[in-house]
Order: sequence, then structure tokens, then C-alpha cells
Amino acid sequence: MKEFQLKYGCNPNQKPARIFMADGSDLPVQILNGRPGYINFLDALNGWQLVSQLKAATGMPAAASFKHVSPAGAAIGRPLTDVLKKIYWVDPAIGELSPLACAYARARGADRMSSFGDFISLSDVCDVPTAMLIKHEVSDGIIAPGYEPEALEILKSKKKGNYNIIQIDPSYVPAALERKQVFGVTFEQGRNDAPINADLLKNIVTKNKDLPDDAKEDLIVSLIALKFTQSNSVCYVKDGQCIGVGAGQQSRIHCTRLAGNKADNWWLRQNEKVLNLPFKEGVGRADRDNAIDLYIGDEYEDLLADGAWQRVFTEKPAVFTKEEKRAWLDKNTNVALGSDAFFPFGDNIERAAKSGVRYVAQPGGSIRDDQVIETCDKHNMVMCFTGLRLFHH
Repeated sequence: MKEFQLKYGCNPNQKPARIFMADGSDLPVQILNGRPGYINFLDALNGWQLVSQLKAATGMPAAASFKHVSPAGAAIGRPLTDVLKKIYWVDPAIGELSPLACAYARARGADRMSSFGDFISLSDVCDVPTAMLIKHEVSDGIIAPGYEPEALEILKSKKKGNYNIIQIDPSYVPAALERKQVFGVTFEQGRNDAPINADLLKNIVTKNKDLPDDAKEDLIVSLIALKFTQSNSVCYVKDGQCIGVGAGQQSRIHCTRLAGNKADNWWLRQNEKVLNLPFKEGVGRADRDNAIDLYIGDEYEDLLADGAWQRVFTEKPAVFTKEEKRAWLDKNTNVALGSDAFFPFGDNIERAAKSGVRYVAQPGGSIRDDQVIETCDKHNMVMCFTGLRLFHH
């Protein structure tokens, strides 16, 4: 296929729209089902780069959940605990999960509200357990290097047969130079093919130098995710999965707060009070996610207003107090944090510490690096200066 005509561009008024190869060669993708749009392809191609690089760096299957050209979640295929299966709404009837299915469940489940209506990227051939998980989620489409026949049929049944399914050639390598146009002006730059690996983590600048292998892997996950996240961006990772992504903020502290709040919500969902919320039979996943978000956030009173809780719960849930939440959050430890550019002030580290961050990777280069290092030392953190900025626009 030389080109693919799109229904429209970013918005319905932006016509005509298409994707094609400037050199006239075949596109590296096939459309197996549906009619993907402009933003779908942006999410798909960025997501594919992310998961393929995660697989190359860790040797494990990887998945990403993209929304508006940034990952809502990304993960490698580490096994799931029973608690994670519960908060990710994994149907026990699916049976044993493959490593790829675990990666997808983690990517989709960490920030379920942001992942609603996502575009999925998989590093490996989509298998049946992964397709079964996807079947139950609200999603716009998927990109993968291939599909098992039964998995493909499961996916084709979504959205009344209109689910977007893209297959990419895993051997495709883009040109070294990339171009795009803005306001009729063509921009050209070298493709960001800088490798993300453990070599970036050798320059430890804090007093604490203890960086175990699993923490290195988490930092690598965070940095690869940041490579394909709209800047400014900050990413919290634990156990091989992004648990909080702050994307596209003008101020880095706002990125750190946004991502930290998402990481906190991920951890709060694992508290017994949340796990045992008395949902009514038949309440859908999206409604449950929305109710949980209100319950663990600062909007608990909204659940009580006009008896709103009665729509989703069999009884009024007990208050999850600020003191209880803080005590629970203090149990979340050994979180990894990556930043796509240097931290200009120590306030980012102070905020990160509230979400259990122990390991930090950032380029360094601020005139206040000493202050940032000092703040890390105050919290006994391990911080690496990678020397590599990862802006993505």
C-alpha cells in the first residue's frame, strides 16, 4: 500500500488527509480492520516505537496505552499480583495470562481514566489472552507486529466490527532524517535514535550509590516512555510499569505533581477500603473507575451530593480520610522517576518523595544541580545524571 486516505486530519474540518511515504515506497503498515484516523496513526506509530524499544532494552514483551500522542501507561510483562488483577478488572475466566497480556493489563490499568478510549501498542504478536483483555476495554484500536488468528477474530468483533487493527512490519527502519511541516515551513532533524540502556545510569551523583538491577530496569522503562511523551514530561515507574505520567506541561514541577498524583491514585486503589467498595451488580468498568477516582480524591463529597453514591454503591462507603490516605501512601516505596530534562529546583524532588520515589534519572545540567542533589541526599535517594535530554514534540 503506497498511501492511505484518512477521513480527516486532527479535526473534521481538516481535509484532505492521508498518510504516505515521501519516497514513494510502500507503507510499513497494513490495515487489517477498521479505518484508523490521523490521531490514531500518530498514537500507533509513537506507541510502536516505545514498545519495540522497551522489548529491545529489557528482553520482555511490552505494551503501551496511548492517548493524544502520549502514553497513559506503558509496561513490560512482569507477572501480576492478585491485587493488581483486581484493580485492573482482569476477568478470572480468561485464565493464565501470557507475559504480553500482563504487560497490556499493566499499561491499561495504571491510569484507567486516561486510558479510556486508548490506542494500544504491542511489541509482540497479539495472543488470545491479550485479545481477551482488550475485548472488555473501551479502545480505539491496536498496532502490533502480528496477530494469532483467534486473537484477530476477537479483536474484529469490537466496536460492531469497526475496531481499528494495524499490523506493522517489525523490520521497518525509518530514514535517519525526519521532516514535518508547521505553517508551511518544513522542519528537518536527525531521528532520535539514542539508545536507552544501563550505560546511561552509571553517573550516580548522590551519596547513596545503591542502584539494584530491578531499579535500573524501572529507570530504563521511565526514560523510554519519556522519549515518546509530549514534553515537558516526568514519569514514575514501579515493578516495570509506568504508574504516573505527566505530559505536556510548561512547568516541570507541574509535571512532577501531575504524574505524582496519578502514581498516588494507582497506589490508593490497592487499599482495602477501595478494594472492598460495595459496587452494585452490573455497574460498568468506566463508572466504577470514575467512582473510585472521586472516592480516593478530594471529591468525596460529590459522591454524597444528591445521593450520587446510590447509583453505583449498595451502601454509602466509609470516608477515606486524609490521614488514612497519607499513612497508606507512606507504604509505597522504591519508586523510580525519570525526567526528560533537568530538574531546575529541589521542589520536584520534595514532591517525588511524597510518592515513594527512591531512584531518579535525569539529564542534569541545571545551575541548581547542587541544590537538587542535596535534596535527594536529604531523602536518601539515588540519582543518576544521564546527560541525555529526551524532549519530544
